[in-house]
Amino acid sequence: MDIAGRAPKGEGTGAGRGENRGAGRPPVTTRLDIERVALALFADRGFDETTVEDIAAAAGISRRTFFRYFAAKNDVVWGDFDDGLRHFADSLDAADPAQPWRDALRVAVVDFNSLDPELVPLHRDRMELILHVPALQAYATLMYARWREVVTRFVAARTGAKPDDLHPRLVGHTTLAAAVAAYEQWLAEPGTDLGALLDASMRWLAGEDRTYG
Repeated sequence: MDIAGRAPKGEGTGAGRGENRGAGRPPVTTRLDIERVALALFADRGFDETTVEDIAAAAGISRRTFFRYFAAKNDVVWGDFDDGLRHFADSLDAADPAQPWRDALRVAVVDFNSLDPELVPLHRDRMELILHVPALQAYATLMYARWREVVTRFVAARTGAKPDDLHPRLVGHTTLAAAVAAYEQWLAEPGTDLGALLDASMRWLAGEDRTYG
């Protein structure tokens, strides 16, 4: 949300240089490059059937280098989630206090999930895994909880409530549900506009009468 993380920009260049990469294999040197390799393997072999060793071999890096970028195989699917979450929180913190909080939240959710056009196919592959692979669901629950926490803290601050009060908690859960619904529609209908789907979902959630498209 990206329920998954934003694509990293220029991270980690030069990692793994001088390692044994296999005959003639050019090294993969950025986090995003490793993600591309891994997602291609997941699509070809399946998530459960692909090992960290498979990813490292296909990327031309060592297993040790893989773990410099990712704590586990699950983390590859989520991209740079920590950076994306910080951006999301910063966007909400920077919202105009005069702007209604529901509008500020909608704008931040759409912005959080904005994509560079060239990364759309990669992100579709990523979200297919996150939403549909059973082995990733428990991990997804943990990541979603962190995302919801950003929302609940923002709503609590704007409404004078505590983050663990019912209203902020409810907004956190329903906002996540709206985003997931938009993503499921986007995956089911290739060529649709993710930003427009998210905007419509958030407007409906706020009680606005809005017809998508």
